[in-house]
Amino acid sequence: MSCDVPEPHDDNRHQADHALCLLRNYRRLTGRDLLPSSWAPAVAARELYHAPFVVLSHDAAADPLFTYANLAAQRAFEMPWRDIVGMPSRHSAEPLARAERQRLLERVADHGYIDDYEGVRISRSGKRFQVSNATVWNVSDADGLIIGQAATFAAWQPVD
Repeated sequence: MSCDVPEPHDDNRHQADHALCLLRNYRRLTGRDLLPSSWAPAVAARELYHAPFVVLSHDAAADPLFTYANLAAQRAFEMPWRDIVGMPSRHSAEPLARAERQRLLERVADHGYIDDYEGVRISRSGKRFQVSNATVWNVSDADGLIIGQAATFAAWQPVD
């Protein structure tokens, strides 16, 4: 699937508006920072895109589409930006794991965030990997309207 959202780079300030929205909501809900809050917006956005940990987001549609995937996420899922952003996020899980994924999303919707998620995801080439200690949180706009959800994790292991 192709996406219309340009990949973060210096010319578009690394999609700073969206990146800062993810960072603000993470801090608001968890009380923690993914990156230092003192950084200038363009610096924070660039560092989020190049972070060693995965950060993904999807919209609030009935069948949510990915809206952001940093470089670590692109490596984990073996997809470049143009293919992962715009793809239904359900495709990040195997068909049998999609019910579990849906329960996770409902739990996040009810509680604002969770920081204990573990589950198996699948890359483009079919490689399965176990995600551990993931945080998943609601993403809302300046008016408080939920516009999607985001996830971050630093640990993942191949599953045979």
